[in-house]
Amino acid sequence: MTENEILLGLALTVVLATGSQILANKLRVPALIVLLPVGFAAGALTDVIHPDNLLGPAFSDLVSLSVAVILYDAGLGLDLRKLARHNRGIVGRLLVYGVLLTSLVVFAVSPAMFGMELRVAAMLGVILVVSGPTVVGPILDFVRPSDKVRRILIWEGTLTDPIGAILGALTFHAVAASGQIDIGRGYQIGQFFLSLAVGLVGGIVGIGLLWFTLRTLRLGETLGTLAQLAIVIGVSAGCDIVRDDTGLIAAIVAGLAVANIRGFDMPARRPFFETLVQLIIGLLFISISSTVTPASVVPVLLPALGLIAILVLVVRPLVAFGAAARTDLSRGERAFIGWMDPRGIVAASTASAFSAGLVERGVTGATKILPVTFLVIVGTVLLYALTAAPAARRLGVVKAAGSRVLLVGGEPWVIDLGRALRSAGLDVLMWAGLDEEREAIKAAGLDLAKGNLLSTAINPGARLEGVTAVFLATDEDDFNALASIVMQDNVEGPVYRVGPPHDSHGVVAPYTGGDILFGRSLVRHVLAERYRRGARFVVQPAADPLPPEHDTLFVVRADHQLDPVTERRESAPRDGDALVLLGSAPTDPPGASSPG
Repeated sequence: MTENEILLGLALTVVLATGSQILANKLRVPALIVLLPVGFAAGALTDVIHPDNLLGPAFSDLVSLSVAVILYDAGLGLDLRKLARHNRGIVGRLLVYGVLLTSLVVFAVSPAMFGMELRVAAMLGVILVVSGPTVVGPILDFVRPSDKVRRILIWEGTLTDPIGAILGALTFHAVAASGQIDIGRGYQIGQFFLSLAVGLVGGIVGIGLLWFTLRTLRLGETLGTLAQLAIVIGVSAGCDIVRDDTGLIAAIVAGLAVANIRGFDMPARRPFFETLVQLIIGLLFISISSTVTPASVVPVLLPALGLIAILVLVVRPLVAFGAAARTDLSRGERAFIGWMDPRGIVAASTASAFSAGLVERGVTGATKILPVTFLVIVGTVLLYALTAAPAARRLGVVKAAGSRVLLVGGEPWVIDLGRALRSAGLDVLMWAGLDEEREAIKAAGLDLAKGNLLSTAINPGARLEGVTAVFLATDEDDFNALASIVMQDNVEGPVYRVGPPHDSHGVVAPYTGGDILFGRSLVRHVLAERYRRGARFVVQPAADPLPPEHDTLFVVRADHQLDPVTERRESAPRDGDALVLLGSAPTDPPGASSPG
C-alpha cells in the first residue's frame, strides 16, 4: 500500500468506528450491531482498512494490548462488596459450566457441521466460550433488569473473557506444536495453571505500580489516567512476552484491585480513559470484521445458524439451570440468565489471532474459524438485543417503574422533604454525614443509605444502582456543587443541587455543578429559613387549584416518575400527576418569592 492509502485507511477506520457508535447510540442499540456489519461492508468494498495491510504482523499484538485495556476498565466496575456471597457461587458455576459445556458441545458438533478437523473444532470451541461486558452491559442498560441479575451477568461476562483467551492460547499452542490435541497426563491443565500464575504475578506487579503512582505520587486526573494506561499496557505486554495472553489476567486483576482495595486515590472523573476505551472497541470491531469476506461467510452461513440455535436454545439454558439450582433466584431470574449470553470483542480478537496462526501453519479448515465466529457474534448479539427486553418483561425481572430518589442532606427541612416525597409514592433513600443527622433520618422512618455510599458513587466505573435521581441538599454549597460534578456519570438519571445564596463567596458553588433546584429564589438558606418559620411541604393532586403563596417544587407523574422544577425549566403537570409544594410561612424572609 502507498503512504496515501495507509493514511486513508487509518482515517477511515477511525471515522467508521466513531460514526457507528454514534449511530448505535441514537438508535439505542448495542454498538456491536452497527460496528460489525459496517466493518464487514467496508472490508468487502475496499482493501484500505484491512488491518494486515495497515499494520502487518503487529496487528495481533495491538489487539491483545487493546483488549487488556478494555478488561482493566471492566475490572474497575466490579465491586466485590456488591456481589453477595451466594451470588459469587452462581457466577463461579456459570463460568465453570459455561466453559466446559460450550467448548465440548462446539467441539462435538463442528466437525460434522463445518467439515472441520477435530483440532480446529477444539480451537473454535474455546473461542466461543467468552461473552464480555462490552456487549452484555449495553443490553442490560437498555433492559434494566433487577440489580441481582445485572451483577451476576456483568461479573460472568467480565471474568469469562480472560479465561477463554488463556484456554484459546493453550489450545492454539497444543494444536500448532503437535498437530493434535494433547491433553494427556494433565499437561494442558498444568499449562493453564502456569499461565494463571504468570497473570497473577503480573497483576500484583501492576497493583504495586498503580499504588505508587495513584496513592504515593497522587498524580491527579490527567497524569493519573496516563499512568494507568501505561502501567496496564506495560504489565500486559510483559506477561504476554513470558506467556501468551496472560496479560489479560494481569489487566483484570489490576482493575479489580483498584476498584476494591481501600486507599487508591483514583481520579474522580476519567473522560479520557472512557473515551479511549470506546474508541478501542470501535477500532477493533471495524478492523476485525473487515477481514471477513463474503466468500468466506456464504459456505458456513447455514451451519452457523444451526450452531447459534444450539448455543442459545440448548447450551446456555442448561448452564444457567445447573448454576442457579438450589439458589434464591426466582424462576424468572433463572430463565433470564439462561437467555443472555452474547459473544463479543474477545471472541473476535482471539478468532482473528489464532485462526491466522493456524492458517499460516497450513491447518485444514482453519480459514473457517473467523467467519463462523463472526456469524455467531452477529447472530447472538442481534438475537439477544432484540428479545432481551420483552423476555425480561415477560419473566418479571425488569426493575419496577418509577423513581428512586437519593436525597443527600440531614437538616430538618431536608428530612421533611424526604417524607413528603415518600408520601407521594416515591422510593426515597437518604444519606447524611453526621451521626445525629443519620439518627434523625432513621427516626423519621426513611431509608438510610450506607455510610460509604458517596465514596462508592465517585468510584470510577461504579454506579449507584437503582438510583434514578440525586438531590444534593446539604448545608455546604461547595460540597453540593463538587458532588454533583463527580456523581453525574455514575447515576442512571440526573443530579441536582439546591442553589447557593446569591451573595455566596464559595469556591465553586456559584459557578458550576448540576442543575439548580427550584429556581434562583428558593435557594438553600431561603428554604431552611422558611421551614424554620413554619412553612411545610404539601402533596396534592395536580388537578386541584394551587393554594395561594405555595411554590411548586416537584411534579410526580402518574407513573411515579419525578420531574423537579429547576432553574432551567418548569414542569407542566398533566392529568393524574401530583404536586409537591412548599407552603407559605407566617412571615417569609426578605427576598423570598415564588419561582418563575
